[in-house]
Amino acid sequence: MQDSSPKDSPARHLALQGASNFRDLGGYPTMDGRTTRWRHIFRSNHLGQLTAADIEVVRALGVRSAFDFRGVEERAAGICVVDEIAVHSLPIEPTVVAGLRAELAKGTLTAAVALELMRESYRNYVRHNTHSFRALFGHLLEDRAPLVIHCTAGKDRTGFASALILHALGVADEVIAEDYLLTNRHYKRDPSNVSDLPADVLDAIGSVEASYLAAAFEAVGSEYGDLETYLRDGLKLGTAERDALKARYLQA
Repeated sequence: MQDSSPKDSPARHLALQGASNFRDLGGYPTMDGRTTRWRHIFRSNHLGQLTAADIEVVRALGVRSAFDFRGVEERAAGICVVDEIAVHSLPIEPTVVAGLRAELAKGTLTAAVALELMRESYRNYVRHNTHSFRALFGHLLEDRAPLVIHCTAGKDRTGFASALILHALGVADEVIAEDYLLTNRHYKRDPSNVSDLPADVLDAIGSVEASYLAAAFEAVGSEYGDLETYLRDGLKLGTAERDALKARYLQA
């Protein structure tokens, strides 16, 4: 996995005390021979538990904007503690835990069921929440970098958003998959969350699997035919918009 950076490049993962999954999308090669710019786009879990030292790190990075995919209750439970960051809400309400508890009440909850609920939630990003990802790209085209994209854990809604960004910039599929799976190395679950669920179920929802991201792209194929059509028609990224994104977020 591309967790380490080339010599003299910035660190990809920033080891914050209050956000375990804060990472840079820079330094990834594109298929046209360029690389994604360091210190422009970050991805993270939520910013509501940053320590004073963390806040100074984030300020030093110059982060000006946050794009928050959390739902209403999630946002209220963890408000961004960096005052100067402008937070833009792009809400995608969580569905998995409610689905798990419904299965638990029926006595049908297993790890396999949890895995399929996770995959279905990713399919629904495409079926029901494309407008939120479209709005994100609208912001990216306004050049608000340095910026951070996040949800609660920074792994699912944020993971799909990050994959879409890297695809739009021309990063290869295998590199995108590696970035996605880095969550399993860095994300530290809050043990107080959904502790009524079995341990194997918590493992399924507290990590990422290649099959989750694959489910989202299967839905892209089902709903739009292929990824290029989704970028163009779903996310409204025509040739001019793709070129503008590459001009802002790639370097030679």
